[in-house]
Amino acid sequence: MSWQDEIDEIKRREALAQEMGGDERIQRQHDNGRLTVRERIEALADTDSFHEIGALAGKAEYSAAGKLKNFTPSNFVLGTAKVNGNRVVLGGDDFTVRGGAADAKVGDKSGYGEQYALEMRLPLIRLVDGSGGGGSVKTLEMVGHSYVPALKGFEKTMQLMGVVPVVCACMGSVAGLGAVRVTISHFSLMIKETSQLFVAGPPVVERGFGKPVEKNELGGSQIHANLSGAVDNEVETEQEAFEMIKCFLSYLPQNVWQVPPRIENNDPVDRRDDSLMTVIPRDRRKMYQVREVVSSVLDKDSFFEINPGYGKSLVVGLARVNGYAVGIMANDTCFDGGAVTATASEKMMRFVDLCDTFHLPMVNLVDNPGFLIGVKAEEEGTVRLGSRALMAVYQSTIPWVSVIIRRCYGVAGGGHGRDGLNLRYAWPSADWGSLPIEGGVQAAYRRDIEAAANPDERRRELEGMLEQYRSPLRTAEAFGIEEVIDPRDTRKILCDWVTLAYEIIPTQLGPKSRTPRP
Repeated sequence: MSWQDEIDEIKRREALAQEMGGDERIQRQHDNGRLTVRERIEALADTDSFHEIGALAGKAEYSAAGKLKNFTPSNFVLGTAKVNGNRVVLGGDDFTVRGGAADAKVGDKSGYGEQYALEMRLPLIRLVDGSGGGGSVKTLEMVGHSYVPALKGFEKTMQLMGVVPVVCACMGSVAGLGAVRVTISHFSLMIKETSQLFVAGPPVVERGFGKPVEKNELGGSQIHANLSGAVDNEVETEQEAFEMIKCFLSYLPQNVWQVPPRIENNDPVDRRDDSLMTVIPRDRRKMYQVREVVSSVLDKDSFFEINPGYGKSLVVGLARVNGYAVGIMANDTCFDGGAVTATASEKMMRFVDLCDTFHLPMVNLVDNPGFLIGVKAEEEGTVRLGSRALMAVYQSTIPWVSVIIRRCYGVAGGGHGRDGLNLRYAWPSADWGSLPIEGGVQAAYRRDIEAAANPDERRRELEGMLEQYRSPLRTAEAFGIEEVIDPRDTRKILCDWVTLAYEIIPTQLGPKSRTPRP
Protein backbone atom coordinates (compact mmCIF):
# COMPACT_ATOMS: atom_id res chain seq x y z
CA MET A 1 0.00 0.00 0.00
CA SER A 2 3.06 2.29 -0.32
CA TRP A 3 3.06 5.51 -2.38
CA GLN A 4 6.66 4.91 -3.44
CA ASP A 5 5.82 4.68 -7.16
CA GLU A 6 4.25 8.11 -7.10
CA ILE A 7 7.19 9.55 -5.13
CA ASP A 8 9.57 8.08 -7.71
CA GLU A 9 7.54 9.72 -10.49
CA ILE A 10 7.77 13.10 -8.72
CA LYS A 11 11.55 12.69 -8.49
CA ARG A 12 11.77 11.70 -12.15
CA ARG A 13 9.85 14.80 -13.22
CA GLU A 14 11.92 17.04 -11.00
CA ALA A 15 15.02 15.58 -12.65
CA LEU A 16 13.55 16.32 -16.09
CA ALA A 17 12.95 19.91 -15.04
CA GLN A 18 16.63 20.18 -14.10
CA GLU A 19 17.50 19.39 -17.74
CA MET A 20 15.87 22.72 -18.79
CA GLY A 21 15.97 23.15 -22.60
CA GLY A 22 18.39 20.28 -23.17
CA ASP A 23 22.14 19.85 -23.48
CA GLU A 24 22.44 21.66 -26.83
CA ARG A 25 20.72 24.83 -25.64
CA ILE A 26 22.57 24.78 -22.33
CA GLN A 27 25.85 24.56 -24.24
CA ARG A 28 24.76 27.47 -26.44
CA GLN A 29 24.11 29.52 -23.30
CA HIS A 30 27.61 28.72 -22.03
CA ASP A 31 29.16 29.47 -25.42
CA ASN A 32 27.60 32.94 -25.22
CA GLY A 33 29.35 33.55 -21.90
CA ARG A 34 26.23 33.11 -19.78
CA LEU A 35 25.23 30.80 -16.98
CA THR A 36 21.93 28.95 -17.01
CA VAL A 37 19.19 30.15 -14.68
CA ARG A 38 19.79 27.29 -12.27
CA GLU A 39 23.52 27.99 -12.18
CA ARG A 40 22.75 31.64 -11.48
CA ILE A 41 20.46 30.77 -8.60
CA GLU A 42 23.07 28.44 -7.14
CA ALA A 43 25.75 31.15 -7.39
CA LEU A 44 23.58 33.85 -5.79
CA ALA A 45 21.82 31.94 -3.01
CA ASP A 46 23.45 30.77 0.20
CA THR A 47 24.61 27.16 -0.10
CA ASP A 48 21.77 24.60 -0.23
CA SER A 49 19.18 27.23 0.71
CA PHE A 50 17.10 27.34 -2.50
CA HIS A 51 13.65 25.76 -2.18
CA GLU A 52 11.95 25.57 -5.56
CA ILE A 53 8.29 26.37 -6.08
CA GLY A 54 6.47 24.90 -9.09
CA ALA A 55 9.25 22.57 -10.26
CA LEU A 56 6.67 20.23 -11.83
CA ALA A 57 5.09 22.97 -13.97
CA GLY A 58 5.67 22.31 -17.65
CA LYS A 59 4.23 20.97 -20.90
CA ALA A 60 3.88 17.20 -20.97
CA GLU A 61 3.20 14.62 -23.69
CA TYR A 62 1.54 11.33 -22.80
CA SER A 63 1.31 7.99 -24.56
CA ALA A 64 -2.01 6.31 -25.33
CA ALA A 65 -1.48 4.38 -22.13
CA GLY A 66 -1.19 7.57 -20.15
CA LYS A 67 2.56 7.36 -19.59
CA LEU A 68 4.72 10.47 -19.73
CA LYS A 69 6.57 10.60 -23.08
CA ASN A 70 8.08 14.07 -23.04
CA PHE A 71 8.33 16.97 -20.61
CA THR A 72 9.38 20.59 -21.25
CA PRO A 73 9.63 22.60 -18.03
CA SER A 74 8.27 26.10 -17.64
CA ASN A 75 10.81 28.72 -18.64
CA PHE A 76 10.64 30.49 -15.28
CA VAL A 77 12.36 29.03 -12.22
CA LEU A 78 10.99 30.25 -8.88
CA GLY A 79 11.63 29.63 -5.22
CA THR A 80 12.72 30.97 -1.89
CA ALA A 81 16.32 31.11 -0.77
CA LYS A 82 18.63 32.73 1.72
CA VAL A 83 20.93 35.56 0.64
CA ASN A 84 23.29 36.90 3.32
CA GLY A 85 21.41 34.58 5.68
CA ASN A 86 18.08 36.32 5.04
CA ARG A 87 15.09 34.76 3.26
CA VAL A 88 14.21 36.15 -0.19
CA VAL A 89 11.99 35.24 -3.10
CA LEU A 90 14.21 34.44 -6.07
CA GLY A 91 13.11 33.90 -9.67
CA GLY A 92 14.75 33.79 -13.06
CA ASP A 93 13.93 33.28 -16.73
CA ASP A 94 15.22 30.12 -18.42
CA PHE A 95 16.54 31.29 -21.78
CA THR A 96 17.14 27.69 -22.86
CA VAL A 97 13.36 27.19 -23.13
CA ARG A 98 12.01 29.42 -25.92
CA GLY A 99 14.20 32.36 -24.91
CA GLY A 100 12.03 33.13 -21.86
CA ALA A 101 9.06 34.08 -24.08
CA ALA A 102 5.47 34.04 -22.85
CA ASP A 103 4.41 31.17 -25.11
CA ALA A 104 6.66 28.81 -23.13
CA LYS A 105 5.51 29.75 -19.67
CA VAL A 106 3.12 27.59 -17.70
CA GLY A 107 0.83 29.36 -15.29
CA ASP A 108 1.81 32.66 -13.71
CA LYS A 109 4.86 31.59 -11.72
CA SER A 110 6.34 35.07 -11.89
CA GLY A 111 3.12 36.60 -10.57
CA TYR A 112 2.96 33.96 -7.85
CA GLY A 113 6.48 34.94 -6.79
CA GLU A 114 5.42 38.58 -6.50
CA GLN A 115 2.37 37.59 -4.44
CA TYR A 116 4.57 35.46 -2.20
CA ALA A 117 7.04 38.31 -1.67
CA LEU A 118 4.20 40.76 -1.01
CA GLU A 119 2.30 38.70 1.54
CA MET A 120 5.31 37.09 3.27
CA ARG A 121 7.10 40.48 3.27
CA LEU A 122 10.27 39.16 1.66
CA PRO A 123 12.70 40.89 -0.73
CA LEU A 124 12.27 39.93 -4.38
CA ILE A 125 15.17 39.22 -6.73
CA ARG A 126 14.49 38.81 -10.46
CA LEU A 127 17.12 37.45 -12.86
CA VAL A 128 15.66 38.59 -16.18
CA ASP A 129 16.71 36.98 -19.46
CA GLY A 130 15.10 37.13 -22.91
CA SER A 131 11.68 38.73 -23.01
CA GLY A 132 11.14 38.03 -19.32
CA GLY A 133 7.78 36.40 -19.95
CA GLY A 134 6.88 38.96 -22.58
CA GLY A 135 5.28 38.48 -25.95
CA SER A 136 6.20 36.43 -29.00
CA VAL A 137 4.37 36.36 -32.33
CA LYS A 138 4.47 32.56 -32.15
CA THR A 139 1.73 32.92 -29.55
CA LEU A 140 -0.65 33.98 -32.34
CA GLU A 141 -0.18 30.68 -34.13
CA MET A 142 -0.60 28.72 -30.92
CA VAL A 143 -3.83 30.37 -29.72
CA GLY A 144 -5.31 31.22 -33.11
CA HIS A 145 -6.06 34.87 -32.43
CA SER A 146 -4.46 38.13 -31.36
CA TYR A 147 -5.20 39.97 -28.12
CA VAL A 148 -5.41 43.45 -26.66
CA PRO A 149 -2.30 44.10 -24.51
CA ALA A 150 -2.82 44.20 -20.75
CA LEU A 151 -0.49 44.53 -17.79
CA LYS A 152 -1.96 41.82 -15.60
CA GLY A 153 -0.75 42.10 -12.02
CA PHE A 154 0.88 45.49 -12.52
CA GLU A 155 -0.83 46.87 -9.42
CA LYS A 156 0.84 44.11 -7.39
CA THR A 157 4.20 45.09 -8.85
CA MET A 158 3.66 48.67 -7.73
CA GLN A 159 2.60 47.50 -4.26
CA LEU A 160 5.82 45.51 -3.93
CA MET A 161 7.90 48.62 -4.56
CA GLY A 162 6.37 50.22 -1.48
CA VAL A 163 6.95 47.39 0.99
CA VAL A 164 9.94 45.13 0.15
CA PRO A 165 13.28 45.57 -1.63
CA VAL A 166 13.04 44.64 -5.31
CA VAL A 167 16.27 43.89 -7.19
CA CYS A 168 16.44 43.13 -10.91
CA ALA A 169 19.42 41.94 -12.93
CA CYS A 170 19.40 42.10 -16.73
CA MET A 171 21.21 38.87 -17.52
CA GLY A 172 20.93 38.64 -21.32
CA SER A 173 19.20 40.31 -24.26
CA VAL A 174 16.04 41.58 -22.61
CA ALA A 175 13.17 43.22 -24.50
CA GLY A 176 9.59 44.34 -23.99
CA LEU A 177 8.01 43.29 -20.72
CA GLY A 178 11.34 41.94 -19.48
CA ALA A 179 12.91 45.37 -19.96
CA VAL A 180 10.07 47.00 -18.03
CA ARG A 181 10.51 44.47 -15.21
CA VAL A 182 14.18 45.41 -14.90
CA THR A 183 13.41 49.11 -14.50
CA ILE A 184 10.61 48.70 -11.94
CA SER A 185 12.99 47.95 -9.10
CA HIS A 186 14.89 49.61 -6.29
CA PHE A 187 18.20 48.49 -7.76
CA SER A 188 19.05 47.16 -11.21
CA LEU A 189 22.19 46.16 -13.03
CA MET A 190 23.55 44.93 -16.35
CA ILE A 191 26.61 42.93 -17.39
CA LYS A 192 29.00 44.53 -19.87
CA GLU A 193 28.89 43.00 -23.35
CA THR A 194 26.67 40.03 -22.42
CA SER A 195 23.46 41.81 -21.45
CA GLN A 196 21.31 44.23 -23.44
CA LEU A 197 18.03 45.97 -22.70
CA PHE A 198 15.60 47.45 -25.20
CA VAL A 199 11.94 48.16 -25.87
CA ALA A 200 12.30 46.04 -29.01
CA GLY A 201 15.30 44.06 -30.20
CA PRO A 202 17.41 44.48 -33.36
CA PRO A 203 15.13 42.46 -35.71
CA VAL A 204 12.08 44.58 -34.84
CA VAL A 205 14.08 47.81 -35.06
CA GLU A 206 15.53 46.81 -38.44
CA ARG A 207 12.04 46.01 -39.76
CA GLY A 208 10.73 49.34 -38.50
CA PHE A 209 13.59 51.59 -39.63
CA GLY A 210 15.04 49.63 -42.54
CA LYS A 211 18.53 49.70 -41.07
CA PRO A 212 20.35 46.94 -39.17
CA VAL A 213 21.63 47.70 -35.68
CA GLU A 214 23.92 45.67 -33.44
CA LYS A 215 22.43 44.68 -30.07
CA ASN A 216 25.04 46.42 -27.88
CA GLU A 217 24.75 49.54 -30.01
CA LEU A 218 21.00 49.47 -29.46
CA GLY A 219 20.81 48.61 -25.78
CA GLY A 220 24.14 47.75 -24.17
CA SER A 221 25.03 48.51 -20.58
CA GLN A 222 27.13 51.50 -21.66
CA ILE A 223 23.89 53.14 -22.83
CA HIS A 224 21.61 52.35 -19.94
CA ALA A 225 24.04 52.72 -17.02
CA ASN A 226 25.59 55.95 -18.34
CA LEU A 227 23.26 57.71 -20.77
CA SER A 228 19.62 56.71 -20.27
CA GLY A 229 19.78 55.85 -16.56
CA ALA A 230 17.40 52.93 -17.17
CA VAL A 231 19.58 50.73 -14.94
CA ASP A 232 21.69 51.67 -11.95
CA ASN A 233 25.01 49.83 -12.21
CA GLU A 234 27.03 47.80 -14.70
CA VAL A 235 29.44 44.98 -13.87
CA GLU A 236 32.02 42.92 -15.71
CA THR A 237 30.77 39.40 -14.94
CA GLU A 238 27.74 37.51 -13.70
CA GLN A 239 29.57 36.61 -10.50
CA GLU A 240 30.23 40.30 -9.87
CA ALA A 241 26.51 40.91 -10.41
CA PHE A 242 25.62 38.40 -7.69
CA GLU A 243 28.10 39.98 -5.25
CA MET A 244 26.66 43.44 -5.97
CA ILE A 245 23.11 42.22 -5.33
CA LYS A 246 24.18 40.77 -1.99
CA CYS A 247 25.97 43.99 -1.05
CA PHE A 248 22.96 46.17 -1.91
CA LEU A 249 20.58 44.03 0.15
CA SER A 250 22.95 44.08 3.14
CA TYR A 251 22.02 47.73 3.79
CA LEU A 252 18.24 47.23 3.62
CA PRO A 253 15.66 45.72 5.94
CA GLN A 254 13.60 42.74 4.82
CA ASN A 255 10.58 45.03 4.53
CA VAL A 256 9.30 48.44 5.59
CA TRP A 257 8.10 47.09 8.94
CA GLN A 258 11.68 46.34 10.01
CA VAL A 259 14.59 48.58 10.99
CA PRO A 260 17.57 48.62 8.58
CA PRO A 261 20.31 46.27 9.82
CA ARG A 262 23.30 47.39 11.85
CA ILE A 263 26.72 45.75 11.41
CA GLU A 264 29.33 46.01 14.14
CA ASN A 265 32.47 47.81 13.04
CA ASN A 266 35.80 48.79 14.57
CA ASP A 267 36.15 52.22 12.95
CA PRO A 268 36.42 54.68 15.89
CA VAL A 269 33.58 57.18 16.14
CA ASP A 270 36.06 59.90 17.06
CA ARG A 271 38.43 59.28 14.16
CA ARG A 272 39.63 62.66 12.84
CA ASP A 273 40.98 62.89 9.31
CA ASP A 274 43.42 65.80 8.90
CA SER A 275 43.01 65.71 5.11
CA LEU A 276 39.60 67.35 5.58
CA MET A 277 41.39 70.57 6.53
CA THR A 278 42.82 70.96 3.04
CA VAL A 279 40.48 69.03 0.73
CA ILE A 280 38.33 72.09 -0.14
CA PRO A 281 40.36 74.59 -2.24
CA ARG A 282 40.29 78.26 -1.21
CA ASP A 283 39.87 79.10 -4.89
CA ARG A 284 36.15 78.53 -5.42
CA ARG A 285 36.72 77.79 -9.09
CA LYS A 286 38.83 74.71 -8.34
CA MET A 287 37.50 71.17 -8.18
CA TYR A 288 38.26 68.40 -5.70
CA GLN A 289 37.47 64.71 -5.24
CA VAL A 290 34.31 64.54 -3.14
CA ARG A 291 34.61 60.76 -2.71
CA GLU A 292 37.65 61.48 -0.52
CA VAL A 293 35.35 63.43 1.79
CA VAL A 294 32.75 60.66 1.70
CA SER A 295 35.26 57.98 2.68
CA SER A 296 36.72 60.17 5.45
CA VAL A 297 33.46 60.71 7.36
CA LEU A 298 31.76 57.33 6.86
CA ASP A 299 32.78 53.92 8.22
CA LYS A 300 35.83 52.74 6.31
CA ASP A 301 35.12 50.76 3.12
CA SER A 302 31.35 50.95 3.68
CA PHE A 303 30.34 53.14 0.71
CA PHE A 304 28.25 51.34 -1.95
CA GLU A 305 27.79 53.73 -4.86
CA ILE A 306 24.63 53.59 -6.96
CA ASN A 307 24.34 54.79 -10.56
CA PRO A 308 27.88 56.24 -10.77
CA GLY A 309 27.75 56.68 -14.56
CA TYR A 310 24.52 58.70 -14.68
CA GLY A 311 23.86 62.22 -13.39
CA LYS A 312 27.54 62.45 -12.54
CA SER A 313 27.33 65.82 -10.80
CA LEU A 314 25.61 64.01 -7.90
CA VAL A 315 27.15 61.07 -6.03
CA VAL A 316 24.66 58.81 -4.23
CA GLY A 317 24.95 55.51 -2.43
CA LEU A 318 24.44 53.46 0.70
CA ALA A 319 26.94 53.41 3.53
CA ARG A 320 27.34 52.95 7.26
CA VAL A 321 28.00 55.35 10.09
CA ASN A 322 28.99 53.67 13.36
CA GLY A 323 27.65 50.44 11.84
CA TYR A 324 24.22 51.90 11.02
CA ALA A 325 22.97 51.91 7.42
CA VAL A 326 22.47 55.36 5.88
CA GLY A 327 21.98 56.99 2.51
CA ILE A 328 24.61 59.45 1.33
CA MET A 329 24.40 62.25 -1.27
CA ALA A 330 27.23 64.56 -2.32
CA ASN A 331 27.76 67.02 -5.18
CA ASP A 332 30.71 66.23 -7.44
CA THR A 333 32.40 69.42 -8.67
CA CYS A 334 34.30 67.47 -11.35
CA PHE A 335 31.10 67.32 -13.42
CA ASP A 336 29.15 70.47 -14.30
CA GLY A 337 30.70 72.10 -11.26
CA GLY A 338 28.44 70.00 -9.02
CA ALA A 339 25.31 71.71 -10.39
CA VAL A 340 22.01 69.86 -10.32
CA THR A 341 21.41 68.72 -13.91
CA ALA A 342 18.34 67.06 -15.40
CA THR A 343 19.91 63.62 -14.97
CA ALA A 344 21.16 64.40 -11.46
CA SER A 345 17.62 65.51 -10.54
CA GLU A 346 16.19 62.19 -11.66
CA LYS A 347 18.92 60.33 -9.81
CA MET A 348 18.26 62.35 -6.64
CA MET A 349 14.52 61.72 -6.78
CA ARG A 350 14.88 57.96 -7.11
CA PHE A 351 17.51 57.75 -4.39
CA VAL A 352 15.59 59.85 -1.88
CA ASP A 353 12.52 57.70 -2.57
CA LEU A 354 14.58 54.54 -1.90
CA CYS A 355 15.90 55.82 1.42
CA ASP A 356 12.52 57.19 2.49
CA THR A 357 10.76 53.92 1.68
CA PHE A 358 13.12 51.79 3.77
CA HIS A 359 13.73 54.32 6.57
CA LEU A 360 17.41 54.93 5.83
CA PRO A 361 18.59 58.21 7.40
CA MET A 362 20.14 60.64 4.91
CA VAL A 363 23.55 62.30 5.05
CA ASN A 364 23.86 65.15 2.53
CA LEU A 365 27.32 66.63 1.86
CA VAL A 366 26.41 69.89 0.16
CA ASP A 367 28.43 71.74 -2.47
CA ASN A 368 25.53 72.79 -4.64
CA PRO A 369 25.86 75.83 -6.95
CA GLY A 370 22.21 75.45 -7.98
CA PHE A 371 20.46 74.06 -11.03
CA LEU A 372 22.58 73.88 -14.15
CA ILE A 373 22.00 76.92 -16.38
CA GLY A 374 22.23 77.41 -20.13
CA VAL A 375 20.41 76.47 -23.33
CA LYS A 376 21.12 72.74 -23.08
CA ALA A 377 19.91 72.62 -19.47
CA GLU A 378 16.65 74.33 -20.46
CA GLU A 379 16.14 71.97 -23.39
CA GLU A 380 16.58 68.97 -21.08
CA GLY A 381 13.84 70.21 -18.77
CA THR A 382 16.13 70.71 -15.79
CA VAL A 383 13.64 72.95 -14.01
CA ARG A 384 10.81 70.38 -14.17
CA LEU A 385 12.97 67.41 -13.25
CA GLY A 386 14.60 69.51 -10.55
CA SER A 387 11.16 70.30 -9.15
CA ARG A 388 10.41 66.58 -8.90
CA ALA A 389 13.66 66.04 -7.00
CA LEU A 390 12.80 68.86 -4.60
CA MET A 391 9.37 67.32 -4.03
CA ALA A 392 10.97 63.97 -3.19
CA VAL A 393 13.19 65.66 -0.61
CA TYR A 394 10.37 67.64 0.99
CA GLN A 395 7.96 64.68 0.99
CA SER A 396 10.46 62.48 2.80
CA THR A 397 10.11 61.85 6.53
CA ILE A 398 13.44 60.19 7.31
CA PRO A 399 15.99 61.67 9.72
CA TRP A 400 18.18 63.99 7.65
CA VAL A 401 21.45 65.82 8.27
CA SER A 402 23.19 68.24 5.91
CA VAL A 403 26.85 69.19 6.10
CA ILE A 404 27.45 72.26 3.93
CA ILE A 405 31.06 71.85 2.86
CA ARG A 406 31.10 74.61 0.24
CA ARG A 407 28.35 76.15 -1.91
CA CYS A 408 24.60 76.12 -1.31
CA TYR A 409 22.86 78.42 -3.79
CA GLY A 410 19.44 79.13 -5.21
CA VAL A 411 16.32 77.01 -5.35
CA ALA A 412 18.33 73.81 -5.79
CA GLY A 413 20.37 74.73 -2.72
CA GLY A 414 17.11 75.08 -0.83
CA GLY A 415 16.60 71.37 -1.36
CA HIS A 416 19.61 70.45 0.78
CA GLY A 417 17.24 69.26 3.51
CA ARG A 418 13.60 68.51 4.12
CA ASP A 419 10.85 70.26 6.10
CA GLY A 420 10.79 69.88 9.85
CA LEU A 421 14.04 69.82 11.84
CA ASN A 422 16.58 70.79 9.19
CA LEU A 423 19.72 69.64 10.98
CA ARG A 424 22.66 71.50 9.41
CA TYR A 425 26.37 71.86 10.02
CA ALA A 426 28.73 74.05 7.99
CA TRP A 427 32.45 73.95 7.35
CA PRO A 428 34.44 77.23 7.35
CA SER A 429 34.58 76.85 3.55
CA ALA A 430 30.78 77.16 3.31
CA ASP A 431 29.39 79.72 0.85
CA TRP A 432 25.68 80.37 0.30
CA GLY A 433 22.98 82.70 -0.91
CA SER A 434 20.36 83.17 -3.59
CA LEU A 435 23.11 83.81 -6.16
CA PRO A 436 26.92 83.67 -6.08
CA ILE A 437 28.37 87.16 -5.66
CA GLU A 438 30.39 86.79 -8.87
CA GLY A 439 27.30 86.44 -11.05
CA GLY A 440 24.82 88.27 -8.85
CA VAL A 441 26.68 91.60 -8.89
CA GLN A 442 26.34 91.85 -12.66
CA ALA A 443 22.57 91.44 -12.38
CA ALA A 444 21.94 93.53 -9.26
CA TYR A 445 24.24 96.47 -10.09
CA ARG A 446 24.04 96.48 -13.87
CA ARG A 447 23.27 100.20 -14.28
CA ASP A 448 25.97 101.18 -11.81
CA ILE A 449 28.52 99.03 -13.63
CA GLU A 450 27.53 100.18 -17.12
CA ALA A 451 27.68 103.85 -16.08
CA ALA A 452 31.20 103.55 -14.67
CA ALA A 453 34.22 104.82 -16.62
CA ASN A 454 35.77 101.36 -16.15
CA PRO A 455 32.95 98.80 -15.86
CA ASP A 456 35.24 95.86 -15.07
CA GLU A 457 36.97 97.77 -12.29
CA ARG A 458 33.63 98.90 -10.83
CA ARG A 459 32.33 95.32 -10.91
CA ARG A 460 35.40 94.11 -9.01
CA GLU A 461 34.95 96.92 -6.46
CA LEU A 462 31.37 95.87 -5.81
CA GLU A 463 32.35 92.22 -5.52
CA GLY A 464 35.07 93.15 -3.02
CA MET A 465 32.61 95.24 -1.00
CA LEU A 466 30.14 92.35 -0.75
CA GLU A 467 32.83 89.74 -0.02
CA GLN A 468 32.87 90.69 3.69
CA TYR A 469 29.29 89.47 4.08
CA ARG A 470 30.14 86.07 2.64
CA SER A 471 31.63 84.52 5.78
CA PRO A 472 29.55 81.69 7.30
CA LEU A 473 30.34 83.23 10.69
CA ARG A 474 28.20 86.24 9.74
CA THR A 475 25.32 83.88 9.02
CA ALA A 476 25.91 82.05 12.31
CA GLU A 477 25.67 85.39 14.16
CA ALA A 478 22.11 85.71 12.81
CA PHE A 479 21.41 82.02 13.62
CA GLY A 480 21.00 81.44 9.88
CA ILE A 481 23.20 78.39 10.31
CA GLU A 482 23.15 76.41 13.55
CA GLU A 483 26.80 75.35 13.79
CA VAL A 484 30.06 76.04 11.96
CA ILE A 485 32.41 73.15 12.74
CA ASP A 486 35.97 71.92 12.35
CA PRO A 487 35.74 69.56 9.33
CA ARG A 488 37.61 66.91 11.30
CA ASP A 489 34.73 66.72 13.78
CA THR A 490 32.26 65.72 11.05
CA ARG A 491 32.50 61.97 11.61
CA LYS A 492 31.95 62.21 15.37
CA ILE A 493 28.94 64.49 14.84
CA LEU A 494 27.45 62.06 12.31
CA CYS A 495 28.00 59.11 14.66
CA ASP A 496 26.17 60.93 17.45
CA TRP A 497 23.36 61.90 15.07
CA VAL A 498 22.84 58.43 13.59
CA THR A 499 22.39 56.90 17.04
CA LEU A 500 19.58 59.36 17.73
CA ALA A 501 18.13 58.79 14.25
CA TYR A 502 17.82 55.06 14.88
CA GLU A 503 15.89 55.74 18.07
CA ILE A 504 13.33 57.63 15.97
CA ILE A 505 13.07 55.15 13.08
CA PRO A 506 11.10 52.44 15.00
CA THR A 507 8.30 54.98 15.44
CA GLN A 508 8.10 55.52 11.65
CA LEU A 509 7.97 51.92 10.41
CA GLY A 510 5.44 50.80 7.80
CA PRO A 511 4.67 51.75 4.19
CA LYS A 512 4.53 55.33 2.97
CA SER A 513 1.39 56.82 1.45
CA ARG A 514 2.95 56.47 -2.01
CA THR A 515 5.30 54.02 -3.70
CA PRO A 516 8.74 55.02 -5.00
CA ARG A 517 8.92 56.54 -8.47
CA PRO A 518 10.79 54.18 -10.86
